[in-house]
Amino acid sequence: MSFKSAAALVGAFAATALAHGTVTGIKVDGTYHGGYKLDYYYAKQNGGSVPEIAAWSAENLDNGFVAPDAYGTVDINCHKNSAPGATSVSVKAGGEVSFEWSAWPESHFGPVFTYVAKCAGECSAADPATLKWVKIDEGGIDIAAQKWAATDLIENNNTWVTTVPSTLASGNYVFRHEIIAMHGAGETNGAQNYPQCFNIEITGGGSDEPEGVLGTELYSATDAGIKFNPYGEIKSYEIPGPALYGSGSGSGSGSGSPTSAAPAIPANTTVATPVIPEPETPISAPTSLIASVVAPAEPTATSVQGNAATSAAPEAPVATQPATEEPSEPSEPTEPSTGSGSELPETFTLDTFIDWLRANAGSKKARRHARAFF
Repeated sequence: MSFKSAAALVGAFAATALAHGTVTGIKVDGTYHGGYKLDYYYAKQNGGSVPEIAAWSAENLDNGFVAPDAYGTVDINCHKNSAPGATSVSVKAGGEVSFEWSAWPESHFGPVFTYVAKCAGECSAADPATLKWVKIDEGGIDIAAQKWAATDLIENNNTWVTTVPSTLASGNYVFRHEIIAMHGAGETNGAQNYPQCFNIEITGGGSDEPEGVLGTELYSATDAGIKFNPYGEIKSYEIPGPALYGSGSGSGSGSGSPTSAAPAIPANTTVATPVIPEPETPISAPTSLIASVVAPAEPTATSVQGNAATSAAPEAPVATQPATEEPSEPSEPTEPSTGSGSELPETFTLDTFIDWLRANAGSKKARRHARAFF
């Protein structure tokens, strides 16, 4: 790359940081097609190859605009020094074309339009100076909400969707999509037009072939919708350009129809840890409660209704853990041996202890509560 080209490239990138935007691509009936990139211009200048695409090339290297004082030039058609795309894409009449813009600044509010111009032959050979434009889609300002169509576009992920009128005749067309930024429109020559063009063939259409308007006749610098103070409360706005073709529709209408709000993202929630309930079957005392009192030997665990509790004197009872993490069916409790003779077993239950007392105290009739022995 030559020094001159490199310097121009650096300057263009610096300007881009302060500039506005271009259509980076379109979706036609859901299929994506890339737009014209700044890289292609420099590749061509340096003898490189560029892809054959439906998007028109233009030399708006700073992502800049066409000002009202250029409305009488060919640049108003498809931007500065534009040239036709080498190929075309097709859309069914009644189908949708989505124009995807680079990030559009909120400060550059204004109306949005889509026009079509029928080509005499292949649009790759079209002369922009002879194209006649029919407006099929427009969005101005929603007076009730004080919201411009370009704001709707931003909120729709920098995308504007145009429905192709089903009544338009089939054939080869140039689609001209445009935002007019109005932030400086209160001053003479303050409006900023950003036109972008694509070759699109309409298939399965009707019979309408409406008469269009030459690009140089679309707007005047003194139109009420071009030289306009956009600040303060807006009570009315006259959308510039020719009349809207009857059956067109898009992301915004002439009244700037509101865009549906994006679904709210649910707030983070805390999921409560499940609480394992205690057994519902009541445990009778004292006979069904086994509190194993351990003599100096090692403790032996016994289970009651699936929940074992062992007590090592003098420590407090400690609950044993289940053998596995998987839940299991409750098993029948195991009764410990009562022992025999006058020797008290090393491990015994309260019932065993009472029976042993009965046997060794010589009284089987007197039954006192266990607490009487402590």
